[in-house]
Amino acid sequence: MLQRIQTVYLAIVFILVGVLPFVFPLWKLEGGKEFYFMSKMLYQVLFGLSTALTVLSIISFKKRQQQFVFNRLNMILNLILLGLFVYRSLNLSGETPVVSEKGIGMFLPIISIVMLVLANKAIKKDEDLVKSVDRLR
Repeated sequence: MLQRIQTVYLAIVFILVGVLPFVFPLWKLEGGKEFYFMSKMLYQVLFGLSTALTVLSIISFKKRQQQFVFNRLNMILNLILLGLFVYRSLNLSGETPVVSEKGIGMFLPIISIVMLVLANKAIKKDEDLVKSVDRLR
């Protein structure tokens, strides 16, 4: 059923990893030039895989276990993406006269991980409900 709460959480994740990276820059380079995820192939691949896993998870609403696994893989991808962003932000120099700024796009994986955890919690709740009903039969 597409009207479940985990579908809402997964739709939010889809917007976070599929739409908002085109809008918000990851960080600003020296000279004020904005750096979007499309500038580097690795970020394109990771955001693309995360978007694909989110869509697969939304589509597989009848198979809760498979949906749970897709969300776990998506969390791992977002953690890798977050690790790359943290590594990059630590390498951005803040001591030069032209200070590089970190953009709001760097926080998108954090929010998507939180939404994926909430979706997995709702999936687990549904799975427990189905198991309890089967136990009564």
